[in-house]
Amino acid sequence: MSTADPAAAPVPAEFAIAGRLIGPAHPPYIIAELSANHLKRYSRALEVLEMAAAQGADAVKLQTYRPETITIDHDSEDFRIHGGLWDGYTLYKLYESAYMPWEWHEPLMRRGRELGVHVFSSPFDDTAVDLLESLEAPAYKIASFEAVDIALIRRAASTRKPLIISTGLANLPEIEEAKATALQAGAGGVALLHCISAYPAPIAESNLRTVIGLSDHTMGTVVAAAAIALGASIIEKHVTLSRADGGADSAFSLEPDELRRLVEDGRNAWEALGRVHYDLKDSERGNAAFRRSLYICEDLEPGDVLTARNLRAIRPGYGLAPKHLDDLLGRRVTRKVSRGTPADWSIVS
Repeated sequence: MSTADPAAAPVPAEFAIAGRLIGPAHPPYIIAELSANHLKRYSRALEVLEMAAAQGADAVKLQTYRPETITIDHDSEDFRIHGGLWDGYTLYKLYESAYMPWEWHEPLMRRGRELGVHVFSSPFDDTAVDLLESLEAPAYKIASFEAVDIALIRRAASTRKPLIISTGLANLPEIEEAKATALQAGAGGVALLHCISAYPAPIAESNLRTVIGLSDHTMGTVVAAAAIALGASIIEKHVTLSRADGGADSAFSLEPDELRRLVEDGRNAWEALGRVHYDLKDSERGNAAFRRSLYICEDLEPGDVLTARNLRAIRPGYGLAPKHLDDLLGRRVTRKVSRGTPADWSIVS
């Protein structure tokens, strides 16, 4: 391992999850976040996974925890939520209502492999990492609230799988520490997802100029597509079959047609980035003939002088470039030239 400070080193521009290359040179990697939108029914979790695969998502992300691995069952003010989507819940009751039973992981991951979509998860403690390792999860996601849990990052990174870390709530030193920890512990690639940990997140606070990847909690798809246009290589969005179903995260989740739009618009946005290139594009070649060029606009006899009346820059584009107009005006033609002839150097003395 290098003795250089990993926090000072840039995150590699490219890495792979289960063989799928991710980085600026590749289409955006779209992660559909299941979160609590399984509504505590396995059939629903399976349906969301199959929907995400059908809409073109690259991956479906789960969350692997039990209420007691995140918090304790306590109803003091420290443990109670005030305002927002989950107003009035204690932390324990919220997570109790939202967590996914661990026995669902294996069949969901198996179904993902059948559909060609990656299924991985956010672990919230060592026992979750142990479970996911036993199921050969291809990557790990560190949730934004856990980005300061250095021990958890170190444990996940020690699997040598890729780590995706959301940076919501974290300041720059905390982000650098999380990244350095992951690299030092042997992560097989690190991606940092810009994240606003509000549910839903205000669009005006998205600050997309800072993105290299985005865990997006805003409504709709426009912020995610804009992030891709600015260079984001990974996009994560919560998904559901219907917001009307009322899952804990459904209010800011994408429905199937919106997920399809994100996949299509995101890949189109990435393709539109292209490269810095000023030459004629292949799609333009057929229209190049309709640019302006210099044409003879009156019948001329040998010795006639070229003027602004009989030599003009018009469409189509088979004559000399318009920039040569001043070079030709005032010169005499050396032969008979018919109206509609493209101008070239052979007609003048």
